Amino acid sequence: MEINPEVIKRFGRIGVLMGGPSSEREISLKSGKYVYESLRNLGLQVVAVDIQTNNSEEAIHLIKSNNLDCVFLALHGHFGEDGQIQQILDDLGIPYTGSGPLASRLAMDKVMSRKIFQSNGLNVPSYKVLDRLNKNKAHQYEDLNPPLVVKPATHGSSIGLSIVDDKDDLDKALDLAFSFDERIIIEEYIKGREMTIGILAEEALPVIEIIPKKRFFDFEAKYQPGMTEYVVPAQIEEEISERLKQTAYLAHQLLGCKDFSRVDMILSQQGVPFVLEINSIPGLTPTSLLPKAAKAKGIEFDQLCLKLIELAYEKTKIKLGY
Repeated sequence: MEINPEVIKRFGRIGVLMGGPSSEREISLKSGKYVYESLRNLGLQVVAVDIQTNNSEEAIHLIKSNNLDCVFLALHGHFGEDGQIQQILDDLGIPYTGSGPLASRLAMDKVMSRKIFQSNGLNVPSYKVLDRLNKNKAHQYEDLNPPLVVKPATHGSSIGLSIVDDKDDLDKALDLAFSFDERIIIEEYIKGREMTIGILAEEALPVIEIIPKKRFFDFEAKYQPGMTEYVVPAQIEEEISERLKQTAYLAHQLLGCKDFSRVDMILSQQGVPFVLEINSIPGLTPTSLLPKAAKAKGIEFDQLCLKLIELAYEKTKIKLGY
């Protein structure tokens, strides 16, 4: 894939921000590595920038010292998906890929996003929220019967997630979730098929069905080769596929997400789509879910990365009134 030299010049110096200080650092480094190599192979001026702090002043200094014209955000987790780095880049006037500060913050917070989904008619699992100060009051949630899902409120990659079949095991699951977050979610376990839908340039990509060899799509199932089967596109009726796509795009819009995202859902045994969460910066390796969906539509990984840079500049033009 060749790019016009004038286009390369217009894009300027692109920084791929990766790493970060969160529990998803290693995953982010993988995403960033592949994005960096892709953009470099396209002939673009690109530099890899490893963010190792959540100190705003240090991050600003690092970004400024690299003289960046545009930023490709491959930062997962806190300080990448929670709106902080997006606000810094807005303040610096540097175009960047993906959603803005508010949408990123809402997508990262599973509690706030679910409230928005519910108030707009989308289905989410029945759930309760527990904060660390009220940890010993978990018994108040006995109206939620096992199996239950326990997870941190603001973490991705299924980090800190447990499925609890017996309430005697609830305390252990709570301890694990609280080791990653100050707030956790206790929700009903929806039996059904795991689906994910990528959004690119305000359009839903083909539905992917996730079939883990383990009981659920946990960290190991996500990142260890051979632990999960992915069906792209999902073998479902066209009507159901369209319903999932429409639901995903509505969720994307409701939070104000831009350019791309990935919406994770459960399709219940009754055929009802339940929204679990939105990833505002989903995995970005060639074998990650959003790139898989893009490829099913004929968009190769290099094209996807280039498209996201183009969309970053388009947002800037809109902001500046060009």
